[in-house]
Amino acid sequence: MKDFATKNSIVRKIWGNSDTVLLIFAGASAEFALNKSVDWLYFTGKLPSDPLGRLFSTVTYAQKIVFASESDAFNVIDSMNNIHGNVSTARGFQIPNHAYQDVLYLLIHYSIVAYEILERPLVYSEKEEIFNVFTKLGNRMNIQNLPSSFNEWVVIRQSSLMQHLAFSDHSQDLFKQYKKHLGKTRYFVLQEVYRLITPSHVQNLLHLKRKSLFTGIIVPYKVAKKVRLDFLIKKLLLPVEFQQDIKALNIA
Repeated sequence: MKDFATKNSIVRKIWGNSDTVLLIFAGASAEFALNKSVDWLYFTGKLPSDPLGRLFSTVTYAQKIVFASESDAFNVIDSMNNIHGNVSTARGFQIPNHAYQDVLYLLIHYSIVAYEILERPLVYSEKEEIFNVFTKLGNRMNIQNLPSSFNEWVVIRQSSLMQHLAFSDHSQDLFKQYKKHLGKTRYFVLQEVYRLITPSHVQNLLHLKRKSLFTGIIVPYKVAKKVRLDFLIKKLLLPVEFQQDIKALNIA
């Protein structure tokens, strides 16, 4: 049976590790809040009432697809298409194509950046493979006008950030909800991660001017992982209700 992403794929290494998935989740939370189409996520009322849970489910959907057989992955994607179609029908018009593009592009971006922060620089062929796997997902979702190469994506990604992100009333409300659900300390940690992982345009919109305090602790964290103390750090930083879900993100 054909896999959606091959067994030795760099995409599986990235998405089978809870640390990299958490960084992807953190970066996605910033861009979801700033996207000009975030009103679509407000339409059902589920996002503001459970922002972390909704965003986490989006990330775990992506992980499920990465590790599925091609046929099972297509079934998951088709199910997502049906859900989006129902939302569009209820609202009376279609979710814009660029909203789908933006989500796909951020998954590519944070897959690369998260792995490079925690592990090592990726070579071009690995970045291209990440691009190809998520483009395959995008094509199945019928997302239109996707770039045909990684190099083209790099240019388009920068352009889409400038065109489609802004700090809106929805953004302000969503960041308030993050703070409410995380608490002050964990929200502070999230902002430090934003400084570490998000593109400069995102940081400008959020007025994050200084460097992340985490820049100097990546190496000590890697050491903590080797001696299996990283779970203590995660226990301190992550809400209790997510800790079992976080453990489940580790796929051998």
